[in-house]
Amino acid sequence: MNVEAIFIGTSAGGVTALQKLFLNLPAEFKIPIVITQHLPSNAEIDLNLVFRMKGQIKPIEALDKMNVESSHIYFAPPNYHLLIEKDLTLSLSQEEPVHFSRPSIDILFESAAKSLGERACGILMTGANEDGALGLKFIKECGGYTIVQNPADAEIPVMPQSALNLFNPDFVGNLHDIAAKLASF
Repeated sequence: MNVEAIFIGTSAGGVTALQKLFLNLPAEFKIPIVITQHLPSNAEIDLNLVFRMKGQIKPIEALDKMNVESSHIYFAPPNYHLLIEKDLTLSLSQEEPVHFSRPSIDILFESAAKSLGERACGILMTGANEDGALGLKFIKECGGYTIVQNPADAEIPVMPQSALNLFNPDFVGNLHDIAAKLASF
């Protein structure tokens, strides 16, 4: 499997879920990760404080036209949709919210599917709405690898369950299992 970038979508309960996921990633993990986490439009988060990373992994807020690099985790800024382009740069948009959310997980996942196809891995985790389910299905349809957090493991199961109601992802597991799967890439 040739995964060039990993795309994660999460909402309610997501900060805790991401912390647990990152704790189980190896310190030498190199594949870039791009994340849409639903947050209030005025949220301010110190990513280095919230996400204490091992090794060389760096969590940063995405900027428009930023190059995606290995050993980095990019977070969508509040009130902006985050997309990835074919040249592995990030772009920001203030188009209308999707599922009442900006940033939208569906928009990130759809851009990943269009830009990377089979080189994309999408992960949908805990959350309280259906954002991300259609986008994750599109990643699968474009040949990418899809992962869904087991709804029983999610703090809020609505988001992962909505994906499971749409299609059969490549992998379903708890956060420890998902981290192990990512490490195998």
